[in-house]
Amino acid sequence: MAKVISSSEFQSEVLESNVPVLVDFFATWCGPCKMVAPILDEVAEEVDGKAKVYKVDVDQSPDLAQRYSVMSVPTMIVFENGQIKKTSMGAQPKQGLLALLD
Repeated sequence: MAKVISSSEFQSEVLESNVPVLVDFFATWCGPCKMVAPILDEVAEEVDGKAKVYKVDVDQSPDLAQRYSVMSVPTMIVFENGQIKKTSMGAQPKQGLLALLD
């Protein structure tokens, strides 16, 4: 299951992670975000141990949304060694999300 993290957890959970991290920047009022949520949970299970999947609520953590220039939700950003590796905007199918982590 993809865990929702806050600004205070972002440094340790994402930027200092020793495995790739897919972060879904979402909003609770966003229709496409709701459609992607169960797919993200599947991806999180599938990549467990090889990568991590987290969610950031842009309304709860606007500082993170601003820092990473998130203008629309959902926006997926893959971080590796604390750096942005890939970015994707809009709802994605499961294979698209898995491809981001390749």
